[in-house]
Amino acid sequence: MSNASGRLVFTLLAILALACASVAGASEPAESSAQATLRIVIVGGTGTIGQRIVREALERGHHLTLVARDPATVTEKHERLAVIQGNVLDASGVAALAKGKDVLISATGVARDRDPDYSFYRRAAESLVAAMRSLGSDAPRLLVVGGVGSLQRTDGTPVIDNVPADRKPEHLGQKAALDYYRGVADVKWTYLSPPGRIAPGERTGKYRLGKDQLVVDDQGESRISMEDYAVAMIDEAENPRHVGQRFTVGY
Repeated sequence: MSNASGRLVFTLLAILALACASVAGASEPAESSAQATLRIVIVGGTGTIGQRIVREALERGHHLTLVARDPATVTEKHERLAVIQGNVLDASGVAALAKGKDVLISATGVARDRDPDYSFYRRAAESLVAAMRSLGSDAPRLLVVGGVGSLQRTDGTPVIDNVPADRKPEHLGQKAALDYYRGVADVKWTYLSPPGRIAPGERTGKYRLGKDQLVVDDQGESRISMEDYAVAMIDEAENPRHVGQRFTVGY
């Protein structure tokens, strides 16, 4: 074979290899999207769950804007973390911060307030939806740290029927927010309910998914660590599978 013929064969083989690589890459869109860097706004990232969501997102390489009523309370420091003063009930302010971002995560709550007003959850939902609507087709996806009371037990009874009386107002407030989201069709929202028990613990990176019923383990317990709840939240941010839905997680 002449040198010219050899060069021609080599070139054709190289082109064929590149074509095969392109086809192979195109067959796995979910994996490639999961590796993309996201621009995330998180409102309420100073709480026990919110802090873990912030850390999980940063560890995966995403860029975060943390919105807090009092930025001085934010102790997390990172080159990809910006901290800005803001209030979830200020729809125009939220819209300004969310513009140009990929995802907005709401981890706001009033459980730690001295005199909590549980209507906050519904008002926060209305404000967030108004902010997203004002951005039109450029609005980021909205992910919400939700409540457990609106889930059903494995026997079909509502979780809220068995919560202590002093906790019921908070569960009802969170359920009112979910009921509102379920009537919204023009905003890409997702509501993530925790299992029956959520507490600080180990990050295993493993969990099971559910929709409107508690996820329970072999012992009948419904539980997850806050760390793995944060994993589930950022998994949903990276690969949306529950747009316009509520879902839950557990071991």
